[in-house]
Amino acid sequence: MPILCHSDEIAEGKSKGFQIDETFLFAVKKHGQIYVYENSCPHLGIQLEWQPDQFLDIDESMIQCSSHGALFKIEDGECLMGPCQGQSLIKVDFSLNQGLITVHLE
Repeated sequence: MPILCHSDEIAEGKSKGFQIDETFLFAVKKHGQIYVYENSCPHLGIQLEWQPDQFLDIDESMIQCSSHGALFKIEDGECLMGPCQGQSLIKVDFSLNQGLITVHLE
């Protein structure tokens, strides 16, 4: 089970991208909680960020796809606006042990 990073390496209200073999992931910290998703927009399957570790909108309140501006809720990945409205990002199971974010990939 791969370790992404220590939770302290993601600032509050920020995001961070990762690559494990051929799998691209990202994590977001909001209100002290960590959320991990596959880095793939449900619309075209493209990666979401416009610059490294930039997955959030300007207000840092939602995840945003850089290509079509789709907006996703941080808490559950549901698309609220954009071409994939009603679809969701793919959540990644993870555990948090002594601050280390360990992902459970299939």
